[in-house]
Amino acid sequence: MSVVTTIALIVTSTLVYSTPLILTSLGGTFSERSGIVNVGLEGIMVMGAFSAIVFNLEMSQQFGIWTPWLAILVGGVVGVLFSLIHAVATISFRADHIISGTVVNLMAPALGVFLIKTWYGKGQTDNIRYNLGYFTFPGLSKIPVIGQIFFKNTFLPAYLAIGIAVLAWFIIFKTRFGLRLRSVGENPQAADTLGINVYRFRYAGVLISGLLGGMGGAVFAQAISGNFSVGTIVGQGFISMAAMIFGKWNPIGAMGAALFFGFAQSLSIIGAQLPVISSVPPVLLQISPYVLTIIVLVAFLGQASGPKANGRNYIKSK
Repeated sequence: MSVVTTIALIVTSTLVYSTPLILTSLGGTFSERSGIVNVGLEGIMVMGAFSAIVFNLEMSQQFGIWTPWLAILVGGVVGVLFSLIHAVATISFRADHIISGTVVNLMAPALGVFLIKTWYGKGQTDNIRYNLGYFTFPGLSKIPVIGQIFFKNTFLPAYLAIGIAVLAWFIIFKTRFGLRLRSVGENPQAADTLGINVYRFRYAGVLISGLLGGMGGAVFAQAISGNFSVGTIVGQGFISMAAMIFGKWNPIGAMGAALFFGFAQSLSIIGAQLPVISSVPPVLLQISPYVLTIIVLVAFLGQASGPKANGRNYIKSK
């Protein structure tokens, strides 16, 4: 295997595993910028994966190769609906953010498996027929070296996720909506004094996190697992939270951290094909993403300074 082929393999695999993390970490960024801690990202990804797989299985004959792309949108819509539980609990009923998110995480896998057993009579679905395969950019793939690495047989949703990350950065830091969203996450009392509807912007932040988290789960299920079971999404939401924290609640930083964690996950799959890494025991490669997540949380959580009002319920009368 040539050097260019090896690099192309690493880049493509990294993009595949990074895409769900990028989307979900961006969703967490919107939620926490509004002041709502969303540890329910894992559960939102589960429901996004569940709905995308079911849609893919049931509608593949009608939509053909477009099915997985439409399923991503379906996963996003279901993620919005599921995140509404967390939004109502924390914003309207002022529940503890961690407890509410934990309930979402516990509810989603159980609900998904229950529905799968009810509809299909078994604990997991069949494998989908149409998945998110690889794409070659016309023209760009002909560029020497760079074209083969980045634009030939690559993962198209990854480039869309990178574009969404840039758009998210622009929205949060360069628009009126983003300024108001950040203000309710930093000082909701002051924002309310200026006429900003704190509750509305916090709802918007959580629902956007549901949209992106659901899309992330849909991408993971259709590109990596190929079906849905209770173990389809295992730790991906928590890794996405680590990427958000590592990226300092900045969409570009979160994207970079997600690429790093995606690279760590990809090594457990392609490590056997790489010259040096192939000698590392597979079990070490498989646990490396989770070990890195723990290290990042321990090393950077105390140093990271998120929005000042993050995790604090707001009562308008005060």
